Amino acid sequence: MTRINLLPWREMARKESKRQFISIAISAAILMGMAILYAHIHMAGMIDDQNSRNTFLEEETARIDNQIKEIKTLETEKNNLLARMNVIQQLQSRRSQIVHIFDEIEKTLPAGVYLTGMKQEKGDLILSGVAESNGDVSSFMRNLEASDWFESPWLEVIQSINKSSDKTAEKTKEAHYNNQFTLHVRQTGSNDDDKEAKDKKGKENKKK
Repeated sequence: MTRINLLPWREMARKESKRQFISIAISAAILMGMAILYAHIHMAGMIDDQNSRNTFLEEETARIDNQIKEIKTLETEKNNLLARMNVIQQLQSRRSQIVHIFDEIEKTLPAGVYLTGMKQEKGDLILSGVAESNGDVSSFMRNLEASDWFESPWLEVIQSINKSSDKTAEKTKEAHYNNQFTLHVRQTGSNDDDKEAKDKKGKENKKK
């Protein structure tokens, strides 16, 4: 009977198995290394991209902040210009208003009243003067109340003048001006358009 020695074959099979295991292990290690390297490179790229985005956002934020500051500066300048324009417009309107005020005071002033001073305070006029009688002062106040340019006159003070000692009587050079007064009246007219509208309204009321 023939005998076959299987030891060399088994040894070769064992070595082949060992070689295949080593090859698989090396291949797996290489693949694992490549995967780790790829992941590292990919993550590094994502981090760089995010850093670039962050830098871009910071730059854009700084640029927008500068623009906001410029806009606020422009708004401040705009408000200053508007305020100056309003002041100029008010001065322009007051030029004609002063003319109307003096004209209207001249119309409402009775014959027995003489003004010695006039002061403008906000929307009020403070009128000082002398009159022949209390009735003349009352008539003056009624005329002011009926005017389209004044309203709500009120008397602050009225007193008799001591002709022997008071210098006001000497300044007026009129001995029959016996009463000194100060009264307040509120201005209602502001420009020519308002005056024309009020005159037109007054005429319509008279027609009715």
